Amino acid sequence: MDVTCDILIERPHLEVAAFAADPEKAPSWYANIRSVEWRTPPPLAVGSRIAFVAHFLGRRLAYTYGVIDYVPGARLVMRTDEGPFPMETTYTWQPEDDGVTRMTLRNRGEPRGFFTLAAPLVARAVRRANRRDLARLKHLLEGA
Repeated sequence: MDVTCDILIERPHLEVAAFAADPEKAPSWYANIRSVEWRTPPPLAVGSRIAFVAHFLGRRLAYTYGVIDYVPGARLVMRTDEGPFPMETTYTWQPEDDGVTRMTLRNRGEPRGFFTLAAPLVARAVRRANRRDLARLKHLLEGA
């Protein structure tokens, strides 16, 4: 599975990146994330580990992401190898014209167990959820 979505947010890219890269803010814009817990001390850096609890397709998912690449204001890459859905999530932020930011959200992974059988459904559900989450982030940051 490899799903990429993007959105234009009418805020400066450093502001969008700082908000979106803050794990503690994730439940405010990710509809499926219920809780976040640092496994290593903040701030966010390569090597940071963050535990998430989410609900997706009617299932509770608990997983820990490790940060494998982080360039503040430009890119964040996190990966988990555990659980039923090993995943790599990448955020990128690109400044556009007049204080507008293009944020891209990419999820790549290889489903296991139940999710293997439902891989096409999972990819569609991830795409739909990512679009909704990016729209929610846009709404929060633009103050609409």
